[in-house]
Amino acid sequence: MDAQGRGRADNIDPADQWVLNPKTGEYELRLSPSGPQSPVPGPRRPASGERGGRPRGRGGPGAGETREMRQASGAQVPAPRSARRRTAEPEPPQGRRGRRPVKKKSKVKKVLAWTAGGTAFVLVAVGTAGYLYLKHLEGNVTTTDVGGAAKDGFSKDGAFNILIIGTDKRTGKGNEGYGDKGSIGHADTNILLHVSKDRTNATALSIPRDLIVNVPDCQTKQPDGTEKVIPGSENVRFNTSLGQEGRDPGCTMNTVKAVTGIQPDHFMMVDFNAVKTLTTAVGGVDVCLAHSVNDKDSHLNLSKGPHKIEGEQALAFVRTRHSWGNQGDLDRIKVQQQFMASLMRKMSSSDTLTSPSKLVDLAEAATKALTVDKGIGHVSTLKDIALELKKVPTKNITFLTVPVIDNPADGVVHKTVVVNPNTAPQVFDAIKNDVSFTEVKKKRKAAKDAAAARLKGSKSAPGDVRLRILNGGAVAGSAQETLQWLQNDKGVLKSENAGNAPAQLSKTTLEYAPGQAAQARELASLMGLPGSALKPGKSVTNSQGLPAMTLTLGKDFKGAGVSLTVPSKAPEVDGKSTADKVQCAS
Repeated sequence: MDAQGRGRADNIDPADQWVLNPKTGEYELRLSPSGPQSPVPGPRRPASGERGGRPRGRGGPGAGETREMRQASGAQVPAPRSARRRTAEPEPPQGRRGRRPVKKKSKVKKVLAWTAGGTAFVLVAVGTAGYLYLKHLEGNVTTTDVGGAAKDGFSKDGAFNILIIGTDKRTGKGNEGYGDKGSIGHADTNILLHVSKDRTNATALSIPRDLIVNVPDCQTKQPDGTEKVIPGSENVRFNTSLGQEGRDPGCTMNTVKAVTGIQPDHFMMVDFNAVKTLTTAVGGVDVCLAHSVNDKDSHLNLSKGPHKIEGEQALAFVRTRHSWGNQGDLDRIKVQQQFMASLMRKMSSSDTLTSPSKLVDLAEAATKALTVDKGIGHVSTLKDIALELKKVPTKNITFLTVPVIDNPADGVVHKTVVVNPNTAPQVFDAIKNDVSFTEVKKKRKAAKDAAAARLKGSKSAPGDVRLRILNGGAVAGSAQETLQWLQNDKGVLKSENAGNAPAQLSKTTLEYAPGQAAQARELASLMGLPGSALKPGKSVTNSQGLPAMTLTLGKDFKGAGVSLTVPSKAPEVDGKSTADKVQCAS
């Protein structure tokens, strides 16, 4: 019998089933010393002599269910343990000693115990939604096979990027009045969420739906299992990267890579219904308005000041465009970011975490609203993502929008925007290189100190640098391009192209013997190589029979003369905000 069926007895109170493990952040099942512990929801076997302990029953209700959940499903549920004692346990006869009084649990312990035993799942708040997972809710999550556009699985050891897509597709009862009639679901709201490797910070980059881009060719999986390549489009709105011509979320992921140079690892997609169901599940989201709004298009009617909104009203709030700023999509994005920050704060608040009913409602709403790629479509994978996301403090979650300028092709009336070529590349580079947009305290590791030390010291003259160049994963022709640049522009004449490396490398490396350290420092200075690229080792013999260093260009190589040194500080971006700050929509 598996862990879910082991030890089930109707007389076991859910409050006694679970204990919080502070090392993992998860609630774990406590069993008798003879049995192993299990992270799967299930009851604890009462210890010998423990009050209320009885022989274990068989065929009991599902693991992790609360008494209220069993009642809602129509099952016969025994009365609470305290009530059974009042009706079934006789008073002790006169003249005999009664049972030893049992100390009552504190209110805090009772709340934590009931939260654990009554829900048995993990809460995470990110982007437009919070994701709570139970084993029996896995069937609610819809998956889409986007082929090679997404990774096969999730790694807890590195930084990761998740593309959150909000579509304008109508689904669910009551959504007939929203979105374009008959819309197949375009990429209406788009957020690229980057979570740092050390989990100290995260960046949520909003991509305007009216951004003019080139959508690349996209290979999609058809319902019958065949594959179809959908031709790309030039100078079109970003939101057409989904739905148009049959494009799937993988096409949107490829478009993000083409625009930003950042590869999304996975996607999560929701539609209009998600905003309504999620906000209702948590009992409303707090928002603030700098002025009164009565929008005839979205039907939002709120006075100036603070409000708590949910359901239809919450959807109207995030859809409103003509009542904010210059009545454009960029101003609506700012309001949506403020709304999402408030939703995240609400979902991580004690008011939500200690309410079993809210947690159950939120679990159902989140899983039913979610569509993901197959790489993260399993509960075990989603749980891993959830636990990693929980580590990031809200004060270090930054909301940004892709820096843009008005599209010159629009003429007098500006309807669309294009990427700002002067400021956007620095933002993209910071995210790619895992640089935080907030001040975070990071522990310096010995490895980083050692790498930085390799750049310190005397340097050789360019003419004394002896070098062999290999292509180990860079674009074809990169070795020759680098050779010509070093010889013609930098005076590194004792250099030669040694062809392709025997193996592909993700990072560019420079290997050198101890006596060549000064040459290595000079080449690192000329090329903008970080200390981590320098690999003390041995020299090789060049075509003239002389010792030389080996420069292997990896997949990170950006071109001759383009520095590979990671920026230590992110650029300042107009309009950025953090998830811990309360702002009023204006």
